[in-house]
Amino acid sequence: MSDRPVRVRFTTLGCKVNRVEAETIAARVEACGAELTEGDAPDVVVVTACAVTTEASHKARKAVRHALGLPSRPTVVVTGCLTEEDAARVAALDDRVVIERDKDAVADRIRDAAGLPVAPAGPVVRAGEGFRTRALVKVQDGCDNRCAYCIVPDTRGTPRSVEAMRVLAEVRALVESGAKEVVLTGINIGRYSDDGLDLAGLVRRVAETGVRRIRLSSIEPPDLTDRFVETVAAIPAFVEHLQVPLQSGCDKTLAAMGRRYSVAEYERVLERVRDAIPGVAVTTDVICGFPGETDADARESEERVAQLGFAKLHVFRFSARPGTPAAARPDALPPTTIAERAERMRAIGEVARRRFLESHIGTTHETLVESAHEGVAVGTTRDGARVRWRCATSRPGDVQLVAIEGVDGDVLTGRIPDERSGRRSATIEPWQ
Repeated sequence: MSDRPVRVRFTTLGCKVNRVEAETIAARVEACGAELTEGDAPDVVVVTACAVTTEASHKARKAVRHALGLPSRPTVVVTGCLTEEDAARVAALDDRVVIERDKDAVADRIRDAAGLPVAPAGPVVRAGEGFRTRALVKVQDGCDNRCAYCIVPDTRGTPRSVEAMRVLAEVRALVESGAKEVVLTGINIGRYSDDGLDLAGLVRRVAETGVRRIRLSSIEPPDLTDRFVETVAAIPAFVEHLQVPLQSGCDKTLAAMGRRYSVAEYERVLERVRDAIPGVAVTTDVICGFPGETDADARESEERVAQLGFAKLHVFRFSARPGTPAAARPDALPPTTIAERAERMRAIGEVARRRFLESHIGTTHETLVESAHEGVAVGTTRDGARVRWRCATSRPGDVQLVAIEGVDGDVLTGRIPDERSGRRSATIEPWQ
């Protein structure tokens, strides 16, 4: 390679854990002197590949082939769940493909191959100016729930936790670099355990760093225990938002999926959370068209989901993943049936989302500015809603009170109250 910096491009697919792992790799190679690029002339492309569904595996292999076809003929380093499930097939695509199952070793592989210097000691983070003000922090990996549709226990392994000392060091570095919010993420985050410290204790310790906001990526219903809810409800930095997967509103389907709760038990969890954390927004995942799901089961799921008052639904069509019990079932549904049920569930989700967003109108919310361009700022409230407003002085990383005035699609619109004059600042018209 020439004397110019080694150019490294990242293609990241799948979950938030993949994203935070890719960001960590990027931070390490940048600290060694590499140049991060989104252009078409990289020396190295790192593909963090998902394999949670057959379609995800297909997209990951397509991303590898695309990287191989770039005119600069880069080395393509592939990591992520696909390397556990389909390494030989991916490696056979080209001699320039490098398989690295250990994500912690990816940066070292790039550094050694390119002759880059060793990065300085200590946590390496990317935050502050030019980067996200909401930072993902991986605290846990692996899962042993063995849901019937999921391959993740095979690709990610059994639950294991990042040492609290490492988590806290990373959060402190992020705060010093300008991050106002951290999102604690993992595959099954409720299983966090480090020398007697559980997730509730970890959240309390993270709050002691002085970070302004703490959010979780997702947490399973059984892990929302009395102790956890009581602990986080007393922490001012913990935001009013939880992502709690439901997967189905029908007990029969939940049992077939291998989920370890009933709809009634899930509803009691919601009541506990809503009683303890006023104004909390709960978002969820729902799978439509699981094998054996009857029309009556689907309607029951739709009715219960509509009643539970979610702030947002992430609706998925069932996709058979080879190697899982669900994929071997003989009672798979036609794709058209699955699509129709998913469409009905999405319509329910749209109604719920609209109701949630409209509930903000006439209220004022603390909003973290994430981008500002040509006098238009975009940010996120504590309960996870996106807001857009006009303000020439807003900058990424600012925390501002925004008076909510309307809804434009999936985004709230508002204004910064002018307390000195009592005048209203300019509001934002819907995008044309």
